[in-house]
Amino acid sequence: MATRKKVLLKVIILGDSGVGKTSLMNQYVNRKFSNQYKATIGADFLTKEVTVDDRLVTMQIWDTAGQERFQSLGVAFYRGADCCVLVFDVTVPRSFESLEAWRDEFLIQASPRDPEHFPFVVLGNKVDLKDNRAITENRAKSWCDEKGNIPYFETSAKEATKVETAFLTIARAALQQEKDEDIYHDFKDAVNLDDVPDKKQDGCGC
Repeated sequence: MATRKKVLLKVIILGDSGVGKTSLMNQYVNRKFSNQYKATIGADFLTKEVTVDDRLVTMQIWDTAGQERFQSLGVAFYRGADCCVLVFDVTVPRSFESLEAWRDEFLIQASPRDPEHFPFVVLGNKVDLKDNRAITENRAKSWCDEKGNIPYFETSAKEATKVETAFLTIARAALQQEKDEDIYHDFKDAVNLDDVPDKKQDGCGC
């Protein structure tokens, strides 16, 4: 079978445990939401073909564990990323305060060529829980502006609020990064789990 060249965009989703990373990914890729919470073990990924400005690309979206005990695995999954999505829960102040640490850790582990201009997107998730909200939109936007005008979206994985819009922006940012790096991946070799050390198959937060 002839191998077709496709652009593969690798997207990493980071944030504290329980902020909704897995739910956002599943809502975007599968248009499904589950109220049952199950922590992601290590990392897992889903892929989705999307059209970005008339160009067909494949997004490989990596959902990573938020627990500290899995953060040492980060370097294996962060390398080669084209965009990093930082997620916090608008009802949990600590998850917002953790964004800077997640961002710094990603830049250290991923070692992008141009860290000052590497694309991030921030998602303030669970906006459907209006009565429990603790972080205002203005506060989140101010943080994003201070970090170089990072795009910010208020999302609800449960109600699919702005999930599609946010991931389109993520895809565009990743595609621009891919162009800047001038690297095109061979799609048939894109997903090679042999290169990922000790990935556990059971218990993933799908």
